[in-house]
Amino acid sequence: MSSSTPLSLRPNLDWLLRAASLGCALTAAVVLLLILLFLTQASWPLLQQPASLLGTTWQPSSGQFGLQAMLGASLLSSLLALLLAVPAGLLVSIWLIFYAPAAVARVYGAMLGLMASIPSVVYGLWGLVVLVPLLGAWMPPGASLLAAGIVLALMILPLLMVQADVALRESARRHLPAALCLGVSPWSAIRRVVLPAAWPRLWPAILLQLGRALGETMAVLMVAGNVVQWPGSPFAPVRTLTANIALEMSYATGPHLQALYLSGWLLLVLALLLMALARIYGSRT
Repeated sequence: MSSSTPLSLRPNLDWLLRAASLGCALTAAVVLLLILLFLTQASWPLLQQPASLLGTTWQPSSGQFGLQAMLGASLLSSLLALLLAVPAGLLVSIWLIFYAPAAVARVYGAMLGLMASIPSVVYGLWGLVVLVPLLGAWMPPGASLLAAGIVLALMILPLLMVQADVALRESARRHLPAALCLGVSPWSAIRRVVLPAAWPRLWPAILLQLGRALGETMAVLMVAGNVVQWPGSPFAPVRTLTANIALEMSYATGPHLQALYLSGWLLLVLALLLMALARIYGSRT
């Protein structure tokens, strides 16, 4: 075979690679669209009656399918997780990048990888066995919105720190030397230059982790208390949309089943909106 044969095959190989990549992308988009269409069709009778879904009462046996309290619990637990995870993740990332010895930073990096690979049910088991009794001794019953927020914060923290590490290192590479040359202290340079410059890259990561927290099921099911109500305090038990689907899907029929499909539809739409916002915000940086 002549030496020119591999070169002559390259255009065909490039075309095959592009076609395969496009096929995979289109397949993923079509599957997502089909899921959205299925959930829309399955929940369409209830989507035509939005007023009945805005209540706080969930009693399928009486034909009451109010999703407001569970949607609120999903949003509040996820936002609470961000409130706990974002400051902690940023502070630890700053310490690891700028202050920690290299050996310690490597150990922490390995630990983050391990934490990110732990199944969610393990976090839920820890929350049920350790966290819930601790909170219950302080403010009964223990299983609560706060417990769900803490467990979710631990779950999203590893990936959030990995993404923060990338953003902060890139910002420091670009801006830290110039800031130090102006005579400011390292902490002032990090706080006033590096961190603000990294925020445009951090926001998409935060939005994506919010989407992950909204979709978590098993861990929240184990620690939230599973009471359908608007929480009067962080210590009140709640039930999220994902937990409600997991608890009731096995025996739901008729309008009850349609309401559960509608819960999935709401979660999917929220996730798509968060992904779109992250994409739009990331494209502007």
